[in-house]
Amino acid sequence: MLYRGAKSPVVRDMGGFKVRLNMPGWLLPWPRDHGYGPLAMVAETILDPGRLVAMHEHRNDEILSWVPDGIMRHDDRATGRLITDSAHLMVMNAGTSFWHSEETLAEDPPLRMLQILIRPHSLDLPPKIQHGAIEPAPANSWRHLVGGEAGTAPFFVRNAIDVFDLRLDAGTKADFPRKAGRHLYFYVFSGSVEAGGMRFDEGDQGLFMSSEPLEFVGIGDALLVAFLIDPQAQVTRKGTVGDHPKIPPPYLARALLRLLRWRDRLRRNG
Repeated sequence: MLYRGAKSPVVRDMGGFKVRLNMPGWLLPWPRDHGYGPLAMVAETILDPGRLVAMHEHRNDEILSWVPDGIMRHDDRATGRLITDSAHLMVMNAGTSFWHSEETLAEDPPLRMLQILIRPHSLDLPPKIQHGAIEPAPANSWRHLVGGEAGTAPFFVRNAIDVFDLRLDAGTKADFPRKAGRHLYFYVFSGSVEAGGMRFDEGDQGLFMSSEPLEFVGIGDALLVAFLIDPQAQVTRKGTVGDHPKIPPPYLARALLRLLRWRDRLRRNG
């Protein structure tokens, strides 16, 4: 079954630092969790030029920073200053505790990126940071970025989830990645695609609760991120951000989304 989620109305605007929160579990008709297995949350993050997010702590989150364009300038107490951009990826395996800050300089372009919150399989694991170059994305082919610790991806998280990205040309057909026993979640970062007879535009999400093939086609150029998730994986739910106690309980999710979308329509209409 393929479920579609429209662009999330759950937005935190902190003045030059805006986060749109996408909860994969909320795509289900009757959510029981804001996350889906190891995938807790996908946060679309926007930083204006010259904006600093001061040093702060993460615990028990595996955090993937994916920057398709622009520059995210990172600083932490273990490794110092690092730059993540379209040619570099960062994974913070926060574990027991990890402190970092992020910023853009005044001369940097506006930054729009994804910060992906993944639940580890165990609490209070050793903290670690991974940062490095990634191979250029091949045209119309999935690029495998992140997998489990024993996998072949260039970066790892401590649970059963694989992460891919794809730049798709207009009119091109492709299949989503698949793996036995895994379910698919995907996020359209830009452009539009059609899958399963449904249209997915920028900011839309899909959850396919199957490991069967799923084909899609680009409606214009598109940029997507896909996740292969083991829904039976052992997970923790103590992440500082991914499972923050202020996240509304699942039984309120549908009512909250309707309310926020109604609010947004009122704002657009005047």
